Amino acid sequence: MANQTPFRIASVNVNGIRAAYRKGMGEWLADRGVDVLALQEVRAQDEHVEQLLGDGWHILHDEATAKGRAGVAIASRLAPTAHRTALGADDFDSAGRWLEADFEVGGRPLTIVSCYVHSGEVGSPKQVEKYTFLDAMTTRLAELSQHSDLALVVGDLNVGHRELDIKNWKGNRKNSGFLPEERAYFDRFFGPQGEIVEGVDGTKAPGLGWVDVGRQWAGDVDGPYTWWSQRGQAFDNDTGWRIDYHAATPALASTVKNYAIDRAASYDTRWSDHSAVVVDYAI
Repeated sequence: MANQTPFRIASVNVNGIRAAYRKGMGEWLADRGVDVLALQEVRAQDEHVEQLLGDGWHILHDEATAKGRAGVAIASRLAPTAHRTALGADDFDSAGRWLEADFEVGGRPLTIVSCYVHSGEVGSPKQVEKYTFLDAMTTRLAELSQHSDLALVVGDLNVGHRELDIKNWKGNRKNSGFLPEERAYFDRFFGPQGEIVEGVDGTKAPGLGWVDVGRQWAGDVDGPYTWWSQRGQAFDNDTGWRIDYHAATPALASTVKNYAIDRAASYDTRWSDHSAVVVDYAI
C-alpha cells in the first residue's frame, strides 16, 4: 500500500488577522505546509483577508454583522465544492461564527467547519446568546455526521470541557467558559452516539459520537493549553485554557497521524493570544 501524504488542517483564533500579520503570522504560515487553514475572530473585511493571505489560496470568509467583531474564514489550497454559513433559526444572528466548506480529498467528501462560539458572560444576554448558539450547534452536529463520514468542526469553542482543560479550574467553576451547563453540551458532543449521556450539570441527552481529537491524542493530562490571558504571567506560567478544538467524526478521527499546538517560544513572539492547532489526517 502506498504511503499517503497527510492532509494538514490548522485552526487558530487570530485575534484580528491584520494585527496577527504585523506580529509574524505570515512567517508561521509560510513554513507550516498547511492544506486548509481555519480562522476565527478575523475582524476584517474580505479584501484584507485576501491581501494578507496572498495568492495560492481559495478563501471563504464570513464577516460578522458588526464590523470589527468576530468573523470566520477558511483558506484552502484546493477549491471547495460548496460552502454554507446558516446556523440555527432565521432570526438568530450567527454571522461571523459558523462557516462550512465541502471538499473532495483523495476521492472522498470532507466537510470542514470554522466555528467561533460566543465567549459569554454570566447573568447577561451574552450568555443567552451563547446557549442559543450551542443549541443550534448541537442540532447541526447531528446533521453533519449524517451528511458525511468525514466531517470536522474546528475553532475557538470557548468552553473548557474537563478539569484537565483549564489550569485554574477550581477558580472558574462559576465563570463563563467552564460552567457546568456549558460543559454538558460537550459531554453530549463527545458522548457515545445514541447512548444517553449524563452531563456534569445532571441533564441527560443522547451522545452525538464526535471525537475530541486533542484529548484523544494527548490522553488524560493537563492541557495541553491553547489560550492564555494577556494579563499577568499566564503565558510564562502556562496558566492556560484548552478551548480550541478539532472535533471530528469517528471515521476522520481514526486517520489522525499527528497533533500539534504551535505554542510560541516566548511571550514576546506571540502573534495571537491563542496558539494554532495543527493536525495531520491521512485521508
